[in-house]
Amino acid sequence: MEDSTGIDFLGHATVVVEIGGLRVLTDPVLRPHLAFLERQTTPLHADLYAGIDVVLVSHLHWDHLDLPSLRRLAGTPEIVVPRGAGPLLARRGFGRVHELDAGDSVALGDLRVTATPALHGGFRPPFGPTTASLGYLLEDALRRVYFAGDTDLFPGMADLGELDVALLPIWGWGPRLGPGHLDPYRAAEALRLLRPRTAVPIHWGTYWLRGAGRVLRQRLVNPPHEFAAYAAVSAPDVIVRAALPGERLERIR
Repeated sequence: MEDSTGIDFLGHATVVVEIGGLRVLTDPVLRPHLAFLERQTTPLHADLYAGIDVVLVSHLHWDHLDLPSLRRLAGTPEIVVPRGAGPLLARRGFGRVHELDAGDSVALGDLRVTATPALHGGFRPPFGPTTASLGYLLEDALRRVYFAGDTDLFPGMADLGELDVALLPIWGWGPRLGPGHLDPYRAAEALRLLRPRTAVPIHWGTYWLRGAGRVLRQRLVNPPHEFAAYAAVSAPDVIVRAALPGERLERIR
């Protein structure tokens, strides 16, 4: 088994994690346009999300559960979702769905996926349903990777145990953040609780409000630099590995 973890940051909260001999895709949003959002980076080549074995969906917001993006995936990957989201996917023809509550686990080959709490709304507009928002802990014999989904700080981050990699949201898709999110400063504070060996900033620099022009567009660029600077103070032992949307990181050991 590989003693390193492959990470491809495809943009927003969409990441490919190679662990346990599987290719795991988080919150896939793969399209150039999503409702009132436009992708600001190079369109994704299908090779980047080829051969996906497992999909993790953290919550039901449109920029995290995008059904057309799920249909772009070849084959029939296992899909892990918050409890209550299964019927929504079943009505759209998706099978092999595992519904989890925080604390539940599912074994997929050599990989164990455990749902963790997240502090974020879970209503799917405009008519629902509403489910919990989750993060996920991915474990094989050698590695433990935490995907936070979309969340604010919460004390239980300190209870996740030893982590090799934390995939942490640090911004969003517009000039300002609403409640239930981490900004660069609060994400760096989360490192005090999580204590991972390596942190990878996600959920930034990818989508922007259509028609917003140049309003505060530095928010597309600045968050990972701010996060790294804050992390150097709040958690100096954590290695920060940032990638641009659509970029592959070297394998993380």
